[in-house]
Amino acid sequence: QVQLVESGGGLVQAGGSLSLSCAASGNIRSINVMAWYRQYEGEGRKLVAAINARARTTYGDSAKGRFTISRDNAKNTVYLQMNDLKPEDTAVYYCNADVETHGKPPGYNVEYWGQGTRVTVSS
Repeated sequence: QVQLVESGGGLVQAGGSLSLSCAASGNIRSINVMAWYRQYEGEGRKLVAAINARARTTYGDSAKGRFTISRDNAKNTVYLQMNDLKPEDTAVYYCNADVETHGKPPGYNVEYWGQGTRVTVSS
């Protein structure tokens, strides 16, 4: 099995910054894409940012210019630096990883999710 453990959420004033991290552990051969999603109450999860194993990044429109995703492949960890936070960034943020595990054929990837971390931005 694979576990994703997030940390770094909390309460911040508008214009402030927060840094999220997510560490993957368990039966991991390699991780392809790692990503952050967020979910507003009553809605589905939406992509914030994603990064592949070669550090190629993709950002959702709301994150462009304010958020930066990065990863440490040696630590199986992904980070999200969030700057100039706005009240509309208030949500639960979920880590996501596309993992190739030992004992499965190469290229057989399984998607895993973290438990979520709440970010609240006050105006």
